Amino acid sequence: MMLESEEDFHDGIETLIARDPEMAALLAVAGRPKLRRNEAGFSGLAGIIVSQQLSTASANAIWGKVTARFPGLTAEMIHAASDEELRSVGLSSPKIRALRAAATAVSENVLPLDEFAEWPADAAHRKMIEVKGIGPWTADIYLLFCLGHPDAFPTGDLALQEAVRIGFKQTQRPTAKELELFAERWRPVRGVAAILLWAYYGVVKSGKEPLPAGTSA
Repeated sequence: MMLESEEDFHDGIETLIARDPEMAALLAVAGRPKLRRNEAGFSGLAGIIVSQQLSTASANAIWGKVTARFPGLTAEMIHAASDEELRSVGLSSPKIRALRAAATAVSENVLPLDEFAEWPADAAHRKMIEVKGIGPWTADIYLLFCLGHPDAFPTGDLALQEAVRIGFKQTQRPTAKELELFAERWRPVRGVAAILLWAYYGVVKSGKEPLPAGTSA
């Protein structure tokens, strides 16, 4: 089951709570999050690469320039563009190299982006990070938000780590490896868990009193 609709996401939440009843406490705090889907394919991946390690405002500003200069961005457009053209829309040298590597992988069908919806999340993740410039976070964000893969889970995301630390009363923020092991309880809907954890962390950051898992509402 891919996360194609709010109904799919609702079913995913129900599966998640059945697998880990403690998540119900976080759901009570966060409320039911909305499903967010972004464009799939090369343009969707490029948008994630551009946004890496940038504030939302900066990422949106640069991506707006990219899409204005290259409407309907494709791998072929990246191949045809000069470095000067790409720098002119605010892309750094590392981002240009990553986009070119991704464009080459897509053009050569080394990176069959649309097919990854049919792959297990872990297998698709491993294939994506073989491409230089596509890190684990980028791979999982693409799988989750562009393809709607219900089991993609970016273990290196600091907000997810903090959400688990707070929500599950851990003494320190888990490492990516520790979070990977912790999230095993949520298979095959780790992506649904991630969306709920982000929503929970958003409430915590807003200053409202967090409700750790294992307590009653």
